[in-house]
Amino acid sequence: MGPVTPTTRLILASASPRRQELLRAAGVPFRVVPSRIEEVPRPGEPALRFVRRAAREKGEEVASRHPSAFVLSADTIVVARRKILGKPADRKEGRRMLSLLAGREHLVYTAACLLRADRGYRDALCVTTRVRFRPLTKEEIAAYLRTGESDDKAGAYAAQGAGNLLIDRISGSFTNVVGLPMTQTLAMLLRAGLLVVSRKGPGWYEFAEERS
Repeated sequence: MGPVTPTTRLILASASPRRQELLRAAGVPFRVVPSRIEEVPRPGEPALRFVRRAAREKGEEVASRHPSAFVLSADTIVVARRKILGKPADRKEGRRMLSLLAGREHLVYTAACLLRADRGYRDALCVTTRVRFRPLTKEEIAAYLRTGESDDKAGAYAAQGAGNLLIDRISGSFTNVVGLPMTQTLAMLLRAGLLVVSRKGPGWYEFAEERS
């Protein structure tokens, strides 16, 4: 795929390089305006409620600043033994997370919202993927931590990178584990009338109003 031209019509409310790469791979034009919302669970808040709320609040914050644009927001969490595993604060916490995941199945939830404030438009989704890690030795965990890949990732691993070597199997959407379930996200953009299949140009999709 060639380069995607930024647009004011769709805003991605996330600084995540993984989400940007997934949208670019599909040829979806967008520009990035990171949300200022902090992703912090409330005491006793269930995982699904939290991830949906975080995605919605991220989108609402950016949409309040850009009311005439469509805003796509998302949040991804890893849940193991009913515990939400966010981004590790340091390598020590990353080691604890990977030790908890080793040899066990965990869940990855991604919630996403598409909002446009001036039209009162909103759509939302939440996708679950089951991931099972193979058993890991302390040496393997230490070696993975040294790559630095785990430092800013929920659950302390990146399925699209070297973290793929930790995984025994995945049941469900792989891109959901990366940070954005693309099949469902593209369906949401199509429902909004934003996209059509590209007849020419760099990607699979183009904006409906820009189609020639």
